[in-house]
Amino acid sequence: MHGYGPMPQQPTTSRPSPATLTTVRVILVALTVLSCGLLGWAPMLRLAIVTRRPRDWFLLVVVLALNIGLFAFIMATPDDPDQMSDAAALFMMLWILGLLAGVITYYLYAEIRHYNTLGAPAPYGTPGHPAPPLPYQQQHLAPHQQHQPQQHQPQPQQHQQPNPYTAPTTPPTPTPAPQRLDQVRAELDELSDYLRKENKDSRDGEGR
Repeated sequence: MHGYGPMPQQPTTSRPSPATLTTVRVILVALTVLSCGLLGWAPMLRLAIVTRRPRDWFLLVVVLALNIGLFAFIMATPDDPDQMSDAAALFMMLWILGLLAGVITYYLYAEIRHYNTLGAPAPYGTPGHPAPPLPYQQQHLAPHQQHQPQQHQPQPQQHQQPNPYTAPTTPPTPTPAPQRLDQVRAELDELSDYLRKENKDSRDGEGR
């Protein structure tokens, strides 16, 4: 019996929080400025590790060579500033300023661009973030349930029940109007004949 194990997840690049990135950048820039460029290799080393691009590794070697050369030049100059020539002082100043500007500008630009290309973490289901595996029981039950035919249960037909509160209405039976008029007319004729007969009888009695 073969079981389904959890799917191996692909390693994803985790993006630090904005507060962490800002703190690290401030610390590295401050070290570079306070050391007059002698620690300029530190931010370049971090950038090469983060981006893992050959160009950044090459620039790290260049900056490290410039730091070593600047340190050797400072050690070769006399301790008394009055004994240093103006050309040597100007050359050392330009070396330090160029190293500071180049290292800080490129480091901040390259690192910010690198993390902007990463974007927000993708949701589950994408190639970078696969969906979490199903439990063991669900993985075995899901294929079995897919092959089962769907059983349609017959739904009982609903018959409309009569409303007990409504009384059945019977249509009114029309009365035959002509027959009613004939009956009234006949009764009037009988009443007039009766009155005439009474008047006639009363007149005959008075004449006698």
